[in-house]
Amino acid sequence: MGALVTLELPAGSPQLDLPWIITFGPLDDEEEWEPVVCGPYERAHALALAQHVVADEDLMAVVEPLLPATSIEQIRGEISVAQRLAAEAADEIDDVLDDDAEDEHDHDHDHEDEDGHAALEPPTEAELKAAFARISARLTA
Repeated sequence: MGALVTLELPAGSPQLDLPWIITFGPLDDEEEWEPVVCGPYERAHALALAQHVVADEDLMAVVEPLLPATSIEQIRGEISVAQRLAAEAADEIDDVLDDDAEDEHDHDHDHEDEDGHAALEPPTEAELKAAFARISARLTA
């Protein structure tokens, strides 16, 4: 029997209405294979699918909301929140606050990656929303 991991959210949480994904991976640390990501689904469907797949297999399924972020600032904000929550849970909030103070600098980045390839410009909110619509159309075709 496998394991299912998900967020316990209060009723009315806005995350409940987001699309959800399932990441299936090995339950045992000794197994090594690339995780399989499936979705997007509504939360109830994702949970049901994950429960049935791991019921008879030694797999781990992580069911989590898929955040349709539309800006770099929103992504950085979500990462920051997740990092702070992890630090609080690990009782390391002082270290995180020190790192945050050091990281408050200009976010200009090189326009080439380490291999010399031109860096891609981040998509605009309108481009991302148009892509969401295209993805939705492909999923429902």
